[in-house]
Amino acid sequence: MKFVDPLTDLGPRLLEVEKPVRYTGGEYGSLAGATMNGASLRAAIIFPDLYEIGMSNQAFRILYNGLNSAGDAGAGISCDRAFAPAPDFEKLLGETGIPLYGLDTGIALYQCDLLLVTLGYELGITGFLSVLETSRIALRSADRGEGDPIVIMGGPCVSNPLPYSAFVDAFWIGEAEAGFFDLCRRLAALKKAGAARSDLLARLVEHPSVWTRGKAGPVRRAVYPRFGAEQSAAAVFPVPSFSVVQHHGAVEIMRGCPNGCRFCHAGVWYRPMRQKRADLVMRETDDFIRLGGYREVSLSSLSSGDYCRLDELISALNLRYGGRHISFQLPSLRVSGFSLSLLGGISEVRKSGLTFAVETPRDMDQLSLNKQVGLEEVSAILAEARRQGWRGAKFYFMVGLPIAGGENEAEAICGFVNEAAKRTRTHFNVNVGVFVPKPHTPYQWAAQLDEETARQKLHAIQNALKPRGHKVGVHDPFTAQLEGLISRGDERVGGLIETAFRRGCRLDGWSDFIRRDIWRELFAANAGLVTEALRPKALDEKLPWDIIESGTDKRHLAEEYENSRAGKSSAPCMEKCTNFCGLCGNDIKVVRNFIQAANKSVMGGEIEPAAGGQGVSAQNDLPRSETFDTASNKKPAYRMLFSYAKLGKAVFVSHLGVNEVFSMAFTRSQMPLVYTRGFNPLIRLEIASPVSIGISCRGEIASADLESVVAPDEFTRRLNTLLPEGFAITGAALYEIPFGAKKHSLASLLWGFRYRGEYVAFRDDKEYRSSRAVYGLQRDEVLAKHPGDQSAHTGYFGAYDFLYNPVI
Repeated sequence: MKFVDPLTDLGPRLLEVEKPVRYTGGEYGSLAGATMNGASLRAAIIFPDLYEIGMSNQAFRILYNGLNSAGDAGAGISCDRAFAPAPDFEKLLGETGIPLYGLDTGIALYQCDLLLVTLGYELGITGFLSVLETSRIALRSADRGEGDPIVIMGGPCVSNPLPYSAFVDAFWIGEAEAGFFDLCRRLAALKKAGAARSDLLARLVEHPSVWTRGKAGPVRRAVYPRFGAEQSAAAVFPVPSFSVVQHHGAVEIMRGCPNGCRFCHAGVWYRPMRQKRADLVMRETDDFIRLGGYREVSLSSLSSGDYCRLDELISALNLRYGGRHISFQLPSLRVSGFSLSLLGGISEVRKSGLTFAVETPRDMDQLSLNKQVGLEEVSAILAEARRQGWRGAKFYFMVGLPIAGGENEAEAICGFVNEAAKRTRTHFNVNVGVFVPKPHTPYQWAAQLDEETARQKLHAIQNALKPRGHKVGVHDPFTAQLEGLISRGDERVGGLIETAFRRGCRLDGWSDFIRRDIWRELFAANAGLVTEALRPKALDEKLPWDIIESGTDKRHLAEEYENSRAGKSSAPCMEKCTNFCGLCGNDIKVVRNFIQAANKSVMGGEIEPAAGGQGVSAQNDLPRSETFDTASNKKPAYRMLFSYAKLGKAVFVSHLGVNEVFSMAFTRSQMPLVYTRGFNPLIRLEIASPVSIGISCRGEIASADLESVVAPDEFTRRLNTLLPEGFAITGAALYEIPFGAKKHSLASLLWGFRYRGEYVAFRDDKEYRSSRAVYGLQRDEVLAKHPGDQSAHTGYFGAYDFLYNPVI
């Protein structure tokens, strides 16, 4: 089998690309390496965007942790992971002839049995095609044979699989927990028994939740009825070695949403609402803190404010973790369900910001959307937030919604923001998107707003609000057109996608990468196809995505569309249903969490062992770190001075990444740490001097302040079990600093650096080496920067390979 070691196969050329750490692996908690030996089925999860987006994606992490947990249980599955390469890395792979590979094991993706693609955003499709091409896998499924992986795509975008169907062998429709993990176990058993690719594909097609081209009849979405009622593998690992887009723990407290907003694709696609038991929320939170090292945890859902007894849950979490400076986010709060007491709970440790998804400001229009976000309620929340020290807020709006009076929506949005600012004396961050009517929603029959009209409205909003001190961000209207074409198109759109890719389109969701010129040419050459996708639809016409059943009856969606036109609201999705959509029945039903967050099983008693970890006691086993206050306690300070090595894959971690690596390792260690004060408490960690990317070190100096004595040997032992590959504590010494004594920074004590360089040259096919040690060099005197430890990397042409130690 083909395996790639990026350090030896790409070597110093990794320094030619932006953020080479995206492509080296070695993160703390990588799982596939442990499940590779003896695995009969080798899979890789593909996220069709850059690393920092994919590692923030909850579905990606659920799949990775769930499948590797299945492998641990003896199912014979190993699941690696890979992400879309940025154009510079794609170019490097092409020049070196190296195929794209899994980050955990280095397996060449073309040698996997399954490639599992989660597509959460339509514009990620060209990133997926770049994964196939750099992996040496044929773009079109019809061109693949027995030696190729089976490509399976899932995610919310496959609610209309037709635009992607030429490139994908099979589509999983629905939630992975509702049968996909079991299906992979059966495929592993078949593979172990000698099944060929064609046998595995035939077994896939038999599953009722799998759609493929030519399959007769619609495929119904798989729904996991036990969500929130039973424990599953925590989606903690792996832990990135630098800050990604959403660099925090994420506990899914509720799946689905009860509110029935008519514009929301996710609200329909993830029905019905199922709330997770409070004790499971606490257990998963503990996993993210204790196993992952996160100090910020998001309680995620489509509408977290609808979670039963949310105030009590937040209070329980703060009681348990507040002393350790752990904070909690509620990223999706419905204003009409917002409790002012929540403000105090979510701001107890740090204030991360308030976000209000208003969508459209006028009351009548909000009835059409089946969503109410009144100015009076928003103003009351903002006024209370200001009294409690919150510094700002963000508003989300959309233009192009199919509502009456849409021609004046820009003026209405500006009026809402200015009135809220006047009442609360606050400047806002305002984000305005362009609405894209999505399949399987009541607005699937509506037309999409044209690009020029959308641009005029967005410019009007910017011109009106920016002079008043508000920050305004807007969605690119052309990107919205492209999103609409792909999400609402049929098989013919796949041809446009392939042509755009072959002409150079990549990562179209990024303004830095999208090639609007290419797409505009294709739009002009295929104007009829674009118009067909974006036009209004008749209620009785057959839609391209009717091959998929979301579970919500199409007649119900049509009724909701008519209610929107009439400005009528509908009842929310609850146990005693008065607005039957056709989904619930048998095992599928609305699930609310009625467990009181204040009872002992949640608040103060023993917690059962969580998936992947040991049980802990809320009262005894988790030491609480009181904020160090010398003025009141007059206690001595304790400073642990330590040295560390940064070798191999770790040399590509930036200085900011090194700080994050150690901060998260310290949180995992549960040591009695000292934190800074203020808006965002941080661990008192100091690194003597930053190390440039690509430089190895064996004795970098750093320090951490502690509240109490920790033996240096214990400090070293514990940290070394909690660090990513390539990092190691090499020595430690504890110093007591008496109360009132001056604390010196490490930078002020730094004398210089000790370097050892090795020059490697080749002449007449013979290798010549020379080494020397130099003392007291300044950082800018380093002549070259190349990765790695000279014992692990040889054969660089005319390269200096530096190792250095600071001297204090």
